[in-house]
Amino acid sequence: MPQNAVCVFCGARNGSRPAYAADAEATGRMLAGNGWQLVYGAGDVGLMGVVARAAQAAGGETMGVIPEHLLHLEVGKRDLTRHVVTETMHERKKVMFMNSNAVVVLPGGAGSLDEFFEVLTWRQIGLHTKPIFLLNTEGYWTPLIKLIEHVIAHDFADDSLKGFMQPIDTVQNLSIALRAALS
Repeated sequence: MPQNAVCVFCGARNGSRPAYAADAEATGRMLAGNGWQLVYGAGDVGLMGVVARAAQAAGGETMGVIPEHLLHLEVGKRDLTRHVVTETMHERKKVMFMNSNAVVVLPGGAGSLDEFFEVLTWRQIGLHTKPIFLLNTEGYWTPLIKLIEHVIAHDFADDSLKGFMQPIDTVQNLSIALRAALS
């Protein structure tokens, strides 16, 4: 990777609160402002589209990765710095992950949860040491954090599992955490 790149997993919808899209837009601008490439799911819908358009508008580089079967559904964004079409969802996640130095999870649905749990599991079993950040916009990820605490409390994971992810409440604090992680 020629520069630092940040993988952003997020929803293909905007969600119910304006703060979700506002934070997605701020995240895209923040990544571009720091000279970090956005790596994301290549959709032009929902928070995916918001974060990508914001990064582009701020002069940032973008890499989108989308499986062929979602090109129509997620309105595959083709005006990116790099656009990769994969055969499967699993290949999409792998390409996104392999082309990034850190992972940020914005609000999202089942797909975002799948992406989060895959990279968290890879971290848990020692396949990587990349930082994983949850942008906890208006407490969106608080139930997920409590679920992970529940899993640990019932001895289905070591306490170290919580240390493999870092909840962050604001885009400003996310920028600070990413700067520390990518320096």
